[in-house]
Amino acid sequence: MTEESIDGATLDGVAATGLWTLRNRAEESRNPASAFRDPLAEQLHRTIGYDYERFGKPNQGHPLRAQALDNALRAYLDRRPGATVVALGEGLQTTYWRLGRPDVEWLSVDLPPVIALRRRLLPEEPRMQGIPASALDRSWLDVPDPARGVFVSAEGLFMYFEREQVLSLIADCAARFPGGQLFFDSIPAWLRDRTLKGYRMSDRYTAPPMPFSLSVTEAARLPGRIPGVAAAEELPLPLGHGLLGSKTVRRFASLPGLRDLRPSLTLLSFAADQDTA
Repeated sequence: MTEESIDGATLDGVAATGLWTLRNRAEESRNPASAFRDPLAEQLHRTIGYDYERFGKPNQGHPLRAQALDNALRAYLDRRPGATVVALGEGLQTTYWRLGRPDVEWLSVDLPPVIALRRRLLPEEPRMQGIPASALDRSWLDVPDPARGVFVSAEGLFMYFEREQVLSLIADCAARFPGGQLFFDSIPAWLRDRTLKGYRMSDRYTAPPMPFSLSVTEAARLPGRIPGVAAAEELPLPLGHGLLGSKTVRRFASLPGLRDLRPSLTLLSFAADQDTA
């Protein structure tokens, strides 16, 4: 792991969004009003030189999403302690270190420039393997041992793919990893359409197009649409501070109709072998 300053401008396009989520996690980790802590994100934020103000104001969405993933991962690993975690499109996420479980087998799948940056910036871990490939390159499916359990995370990833690509990838994961789980987040259709027209987050940054959206209602129907998907659970964001700490706001946002207008988190559970026979 290096302490030298790194130029974040070496990342562009979708890969640059990893700097957006990194900034939000680091700022939230420093916030005394927050329960979220990610000291490695804070360190990376200091190390990588970048015009972070391009992304607009920091928000709690990404760190709360990270907390939800941590909770889902811990629950799965409690049941399957020998499982492999596959982090698709991991970017500069620091989930492995927040978990504090150094014995977990971890596969980080991302584009070659991102994997190279992770190797340069992050601590070397004996049980962590970087795979320089797109999540859509199915070669990574051959690496984990399905018999030991597999948890796949696609944090901040699927929205950048086409709908048929996402559904096909989910189907392949379900077929390959019986008894496994997959965590992903989705944006609503109105936000998808906004990004396709050019979503300016500031006067200096336009978000990449995000062609995939999935509402809470649509996600709940995936078990009937994709073979091997046994269950789909909407995961609530952990309570934050300010408006995101309000239980009243939480209940309002969960009302039928309104819940399909907000981003969502989904945890898919794959059928075990005996269930698919």
